[in-house]
Amino acid sequence: MSAAAPSISEAYDHCQAVTRREARNFYFAFVTLPKPRRRAIYAAYAFARLADDIADGSASTAAKAEQLGELRAGLRRAFDGTPDGPVLTALTDAADVYGIDPSLFEQLIDGVEMDLSPRRYETFEELRAYCYLVASVVGLICVEIFGYANPRARETAIDLGLAMQLTNIIRDVREDRDAGRVYLPQEDLRRFGYTKEAMVAGVVDEAFRALMRFEAERARAYFESSKPLITYLAPRSRACPAVLHALYHRLLDRIEERGFDVFSERVRLSSAEKLRIMATTWAASFLVRRNLR
Repeated sequence: MSAAAPSISEAYDHCQAVTRREARNFYFAFVTLPKPRRRAIYAAYAFARLADDIADGSASTAAKAEQLGELRAGLRRAFDGTPDGPVLTALTDAADVYGIDPSLFEQLIDGVEMDLSPRRYETFEELRAYCYLVASVVGLICVEIFGYANPRARETAIDLGLAMQLTNIIRDVREDRDAGRVYLPQEDLRRFGYTKEAMVAGVVDEAFRALMRFEAERARAYFESSKPLITYLAPRSRACPAVLHALYHRLLDRIEERGFDVFSERVRLSSAEKLRIMATTWAASFLVRRNLR
């Protein structure tokens, strides 16, 4: 069998290998799912990773745009019945099994394309639109795989995506700055008097801490509004979003404990801490009463 036409089993195995290698925090959550749903999540993650790797690669902006265009065309061919390669083979199978709208995967590409050119977000509403495409859309994909009876699950999945992406933005200020990207809204930088020059120099002063505290509280508000998500899911699917919620909430706490110093080194959770959070959250998720209304 050619590499371009793997079996479904081979395609899912490939996506699992990508997820195990690249997923870090996500993998600790994904392993809590039943195998069929876990395989589908691996496929969704591998596709998102494929798009992200193009945007974050070393090619020119024009070449990246061309590659994302090719990925979009390949996605459309895949949903027309001719998937090329293991990721799209697994993805289209998962989408068929769990009824995932193909337009969600195109929206994810839309979001990744926004990273091709260094830009500034003037307002939070502009930033929220970006976060929706690169993170909340993933939440909407995942919630179809989790399965739900109450349509409010979609709203809370959107909010969890926003909370996680805002946490990533807070953690990755240094890395994004070095890549020529500033995701923190310009209106917020002005509000707290934190200048472009200070960011270039990596200054952590009271203005920066006040700015980051404000952004952290915004993320916390989305963590809070996303809490009901697990109550809308069947018991065997709850642990995955619950673990993601707990891991990213703890990461945000760790950043705050360090006085929001995200310039000196990247804030991380240890593997032992991730395992501890996974175990305790997994057990607790079975005790939550399901909300069908």
